[in-house]
Amino acid sequence: MPPQDMTTAASPSGGAAPEPTGPDHVLDVLQHQVAVFARRAEQTRLGGVGQVRNSMDRAAYLLLNRLDREGPMGVKALAAGMGIDSSTVTRQVAPLVDTGLVKRTSHPEDGRAVVLQLSPRGQARLDEVRSSRRELMTQVTEDWTAEERETFCALLTRFNSSLAARQTAHQTPPAG
Repeated sequence: MPPQDMTTAASPSGGAAPEPTGPDHVLDVLQHQVAVFARRAEQTRLGGVGQVRNSMDRAAYLLLNRLDREGPMGVKALAAGMGIDSSTVTRQVAPLVDTGLVKRTSHPEDGRAVVLQLSPRGQARLDEVRSSRRELMTQVTEDWTAEERETFCALLTRFNSSLAARQTAHQTPPAG
């Protein structure tokens, strides 16, 4: 018997639970599907396929990706851009420096300041992981149309942006 999918609820009798109705139905389905997605994402870590699968944790991927897209920056700028505190970034960057994926260099305009920069080894590793993850996304959405992929990307980006804005609003002390 295959494992229960958890995307549908079973009634005590073993059959599918009746579908809820009313104005909150879509929100109930949405919150449930987000929870299922989070669990599946954590289980697979959306790592990719092949030998690269699950070989880079989420924090490392996001840090390397940001350094690649935005260039060298200090811990405070990196933390601010990611919506986390500097101590968390420092803790997450340490193993990336130790393994040679990120290097610390002097700030180009202020030699006293230190910036974090993606190393050539880090760039190669990031490219490898991106390629593997891209292949996973290709496989998972292989029966989707190009329009469905674009719509899903747009809506997921909008959803993540709304979550980030909400988090920022709740972290900002009220003006008074």
